[in-house]
Amino acid sequence: MTAHTTIAVPSPLPAERRRAPIADDAAMLRLAAELNREFSVANPAIYWPDFLISTGIGYAGLAGAILLDSVPLALACGVVAMLTLYRAASFIHELTHIRKGALPGFRFAWNLLIGVPLMIPSFMYEGVHTLHHARTRYGTANDPEYLPLALMKPWSLPLFVIVAMLAPVGLIFRFGVLTPLSVIVPPLRRAVEAQYSALSINPAFRRRPPEGEFKRQWYWQEAGACLFALALVASVFAFGWRPLLTYMAVHSAMTVINQLRTLVAHLWENEGEAMTVTAQYLDSVNVPPPGVLPEIWAPVGLRYHALHHLLPSVPYHALGRAHVRMIATMDAQSSYAGGNYRGMLPLVGKIARSTMLRR
Repeated sequence: MTAHTTIAVPSPLPAERRRAPIADDAAMLRLAAELNREFSVANPAIYWPDFLISTGIGYAGLAGAILLDSVPLALACGVVAMLTLYRAASFIHELTHIRKGALPGFRFAWNLLIGVPLMIPSFMYEGVHTLHHARTRYGTANDPEYLPLALMKPWSLPLFVIVAMLAPVGLIFRFGVLTPLSVIVPPLRRAVEAQYSALSINPAFRRRPPEGEFKRQWYWQEAGACLFALALVASVFAFGWRPLLTYMAVHSAMTVINQLRTLVAHLWENEGEAMTVTAQYLDSVNVPPPGVLPEIWAPVGLRYHALHHLLPSVPYHALGRAHVRMIATMDAQSSYAGGNYRGMLPLVGKIARSTMLRR
């Protein structure tokens, strides 16, 4: 779950200044393949309660933030709403990886309860995120979820985060204005599908038109988000500004947290070349226990983002066990240890310092 930016991609560095390619760690990849087979089954008894409880608490908190007269209590409810709806929204990542038929009804329920009401229907991520995992696309100009942020100008990082604050406004415009207009203006429709229908961070990315069953899913999800966006605007006339502004504040805050998580999900140091799987892993980030905060800002297994690149089929609830197995099996000097970090602030500092280097 990421937001669009319009940051310019820097020119590739001269050949003599590029880093040497990283060879694959065969032992790490063999173990990862074994764990992929062992832990690849999604457990509905974990998915459904986690998602539904997070969603229920989130909407209860949002209602409290809207209805309570006490400012401290309303703010507390808003924080609860933001954190729990963020967790529920993060299941969009799981939707892109779970095997077909593994969780019957989960995609529909997620879109009905979260995707449409937050105007982030799953079609905006499905068919996009999997490209990020393609062996020859990761870190290149064809990766929808990659920008060499560590090689950009220092101002690019705050811009990357600040732009996420405008997500609710952008989504209302996308679905409340562009969707109905594009129905009657075919050229606009083609532009909307190609340029404004993906949760990506690469501004050069263009989607292909949807086909088959996915096209039907896309259209009903988009229609639902369109109706919801129009209802949000109309709610001002029925209920005043407070419900809409509270909703937008909660939505904006959760999007900013997600953008910060995205900022530290990778090191963003690749210059556009294709990378080995081990190099992709080392350009990605795990923030494993004992820290507790990563479970809040990187929920639903996202704290194991580097491991996820090795085990894309493993559901979020099994990544912790897979990590323990990897640590216990691999040598302390192995490539696997190189993908583990202590927290968000050291990572932000590392990337920020990289942007300040002369190139």
